[in-house]
Amino acid sequence: MNMIRIKHPFLLLSLFAVTAFAWMGFSFHPLLPDFEEEQVEYNSCAISNTTFEGGEELVYKIFYNMNFVWIPAGEVVFKVHDQGALYRITAHGKTYSSYEWFFTVDDKYECYVDKETLLPRVSIRDVHEGDYTVFDQMTFDQENYTIQSVRGPSRTDIRERNSYELDRCMHDILSLLYFARNLDFDSYNKGQKIAVELFMDGEAWPLNVEFLGRQNNKKIHGLGRFDAIQFRPETIAGEVFSEGTHMDIWVSADANKVPLLIESPVSVGSIKAVLKSYKGLRHEFSAKRR
Repeated sequence: MNMIRIKHPFLLLSLFAVTAFAWMGFSFHPLLPDFEEEQVEYNSCAISNTTFEGGEELVYKIFYNMNFVWIPAGEVVFKVHDQGALYRITAHGKTYSSYEWFFTVDDKYECYVDKETLLPRVSIRDVHEGDYTVFDQMTFDQENYTIQSVRGPSRTDIRERNSYELDRCMHDILSLLYFARNLDFDSYNKGQKIAVELFMDGEAWPLNVEFLGRQNNKKIHGLGRFDAIQFRPETIAGEVFSEGTHMDIWVSADANKVPLLIESPVSVGSIKAVLKSYKGLRHEFSAKRR
């Protein structure tokens, strides 16, 4: 069984936390046909963007729990920049100095997406986690289903150049996050599975997320109460998850569909990511209770 293995799960966990459709150092079931479960059908190659615009900024605070104490570990900042026919989307995750005695992270993700389809044109990862570093840049040709990749320990030390042929259009991790916010949640039924797929580390990875429905008056620490929509990604026991555990994610039940909170036990302790601040939202934040 193929499984995704990420060396260090900090920014990727945060990316997963704020969108519900990616992973962060976790191992997931490969998406196999399951005719007993109802899956959502949608066009993964194009979608109309109705949820965000240039100028949006979302900041998430990451907490780690060990021995019943929640420790602030760091923050991840997501920004959307308007660049004509493209959006430039960035995510920067960094540990707090008070946490760096334990582990140091300074990760940067960047993606240029087509405004008409929300498909990626260029994707960049620049990862610094402890003594582990990687630079990875992918150029997508969505019309011809190919990807050109350069990769190495740093931007100035490229050691691999690869070309990949695909059988369909494809997302990277950041484009998928913003694409997923535009799915029509109102058309889903509780228990339906949302099948998504992205390209990373030279492979296409299928993921499965369960739609759990609306939850009104959900308390979000530091921000108040919100009407929210809940999702649950499929997981398997392994390096990060223990047997029988699951992850829960809440997204604002309004036109912005902003990820609000993730909560999950992991093999050692628990982790959560909480929306700390926001600005430049496209719509009124009507999910927030007065």
